[in-house]
Amino acid sequence: MNWQLKWILFGGLWLFVAGGYAQEQKQDSVLKANTSEQFYDSLKHKAYRHRFTRLMYDNLITDGKTKDQQQIEQELLRMGALEGKTIASVKIKQLDIIGPSFSDTARVSHSWLGQTANKLHTQTNERIIRKNILVHPGDTLNVDYLLDNERIIRRLPFIKDVRILVDQDSLIQDHVHVTVLTKDVFSFGVGGYLDGLRAASLEMYNQNIWGIGHQLSAKVVGHVEEQPYIGFEGFYTINNIGGNFMNISLGYADTYRRKGLSFVFDKEFLRSTTKWGGGFTAARWNRADRLIDDGPIIVNFDELDYRYYDVWAGYAFQLFEGELNRNKQLVFSGRARFYDFFKRPEPDPMNNQYFADSKFYLASLSLSKRRYFRDHLIYSYGITEDIPKGYLHEWVLGFDDNEFNNRWYSHLYFSSGNFIKYKPSYLHASAGIGGFFRSNRFEQGQIEVDGSYISRLYAFGNKGFRQFIKLNYLLGIRRFELEELSLRGEDGIRGFGSRLPLGKQRLLLCFESVVFPPRHVLDFNFAFFSFVDLGIIGSNKHLIFTQDYYAGVGAGVRIRNENLVFQTLQLRLSWFPNHPADIGTFGFELNERTKSQFYNFQPRKPDMLRFE
Repeated sequence: MNWQLKWILFGGLWLFVAGGYAQEQKQDSVLKANTSEQFYDSLKHKAYRHRFTRLMYDNLITDGKTKDQQQIEQELLRMGALEGKTIASVKIKQLDIIGPSFSDTARVSHSWLGQTANKLHTQTNERIIRKNILVHPGDTLNVDYLLDNERIIRRLPFIKDVRILVDQDSLIQDHVHVTVLTKDVFSFGVGGYLDGLRAASLEMYNQNIWGIGHQLSAKVVGHVEEQPYIGFEGFYTINNIGGNFMNISLGYADTYRRKGLSFVFDKEFLRSTTKWGGGFTAARWNRADRLIDDGPIIVNFDELDYRYYDVWAGYAFQLFEGELNRNKQLVFSGRARFYDFFKRPEPDPMNNQYFADSKFYLASLSLSKRRYFRDHLIYSYGITEDIPKGYLHEWVLGFDDNEFNNRWYSHLYFSSGNFIKYKPSYLHASAGIGGFFRSNRFEQGQIEVDGSYISRLYAFGNKGFRQFIKLNYLLGIRRFELEELSLRGEDGIRGFGSRLPLGKQRLLLCFESVVFPPRHVLDFNFAFFSFVDLGIIGSNKHLIFTQDYYAGVGAGVRIRNENLVFQTLQLRLSWFPNHPADIGTFGFELNERTKSQFYNFQPRKPDMLRFE
């Protein structure tokens, strides 16, 4: 192993352990100090007399829980005291996108920019919000049910955040009133990319057309060498049709990358009480550079012309219904997927079935349990986030009936997520093994192990601090020749653009420290981060630790305005100490970054494990 990489790995581990220990010691001292409120009051009063001592106090002293955490706990205590009472009314109150907050709904924006944004924005139609509300007058108040309803409303792309409040009726002791507070995001956005002087795109989108919750996007795509030189993509989506949480999306594209039409209907197992889910996808691509469903294999777009159909359905049985553990589901699902090719690369029936006409049938049996807990400053910047706790275990069995060879498929997958000793520190782990069976031969198999850790939000003066760790190991077993793993992309070594390190086996270990400053500029929030990524990649015939080592070390800043639908803007500087010949020692990136999502243990359609 390169000596530089050894020291980077050792240094990263030491910094994490030492930093965590220091934070634990600091938190213990803070908890002891909090036993005396008068001590804090007098110390703060004296420190604020001078500028220097005030700066020292703000950066070294913390009162433990943040205001948001305290507010969340107080709301839960109030709602818990009213559990079991009858809901007399359900009201909706919509706040302006700029100015008011859930803690101060009367606050108004005094800036010209904020006032203009409020005037230009079309508030979501109250009917759209109401069809996403699951409680009604006459229902019995269930706090877990209300919190899950908050989560469902927060998932809507045009909602910034939601808070459900419960108040005691002033006359009837057994009645309560529910108020649903919502804040929209400014739904219109612009995005795009620039690939040197060769290619570029410009996208305009609206996540809430006319306030009815429909989504529309239009993108112009250009390339100076590939035809068509100027192309177009457009998508239209309707969410929660008829209040049944069914979504429909229509798409059209005619660019140098692809040309065709797509239609998607989908109904998820959105709640732990959802009885059935399903979906249907149809696509006709006259020209494309990859398949819809089979990973990152990219070909010359002139070589692919095909149609695709995919239908699935599942039914959930509630286990222990009526008890505290009623959120357990046993789900049976079935799926059929069809590929018909009109033009394709010449398939090799012995080694490559990616481009074979096929009928693929899949069935799954899964066991799911999930609950969600509220927190903030994890992947977002101050708005409420829903942390899943639970598990999803599944067994998938399939039969691939294609023009060359018929094959069976099967995999086992286990995943679990939970809070650990210092809640809400969060740990998620998963493991899977599976592949195809043809003529008593196992092929296209894999073993995968994933783990992630998110520390609790440490109070670092008046700032917030979290530590993130991710581990991923993937081993391919008798994979096809064209199936290669790499270290590129956001899920590999960050900023590492090399196409040279490839293999059938990969280990990734990623550390990231994030500081969330309390102040913002015109509602733009900042998060400063540093990272150390280590990647090992190579043959699947030898132990992973004997393969090639690569690393990335860097820092950057993320900028996000939660009032807008724009993605997070990320500025990142990276150093690659042992880099391949096709990239340099340093990397600099300015790009848009989609928000990371928690794995939510939600039952899903039967699918293969992904080798990518």
